[in-house]
Amino acid sequence: MRDVTSVQGPQLPPQAATGPKAPESKADAKNRETAKNFEAVFLGQMTQIMLESVPQGDGEFSGGHGEEMFRGIMAEKLGASIANRGGIGLAPVVLDQIIKLQQGNK
Repeated sequence: MRDVTSVQGPQLPPQAATGPKAPESKADAKNRETAKNFEAVFLGQMTQIMLESVPQGDGEFSGGHGEEMFRGIMAEKLGASIANRGGIGLAPVVLDQIIKLQQGNK
């Protein structure tokens, strides 16, 4: 079986610096981590739904009861891995909303 979490995908180009970067506060880092975790959970849930749509095989390659038990864990890990590699662009949107809520803007 192939370890899909170690496959190297396309790397995003580094963003150009526009000047000296201000040090990131602990709140900013926490918000960024919260947004990334939200995306990881979302992707894990979507992966779980996709895995449920795949019929389990019978015969030699069937995972049996163990496959059923660990599909959820595999979906969770896949979601976290996708989010750690840049995700689908959900984390930046969630981060913007977190910041707006903290500032009291609607």
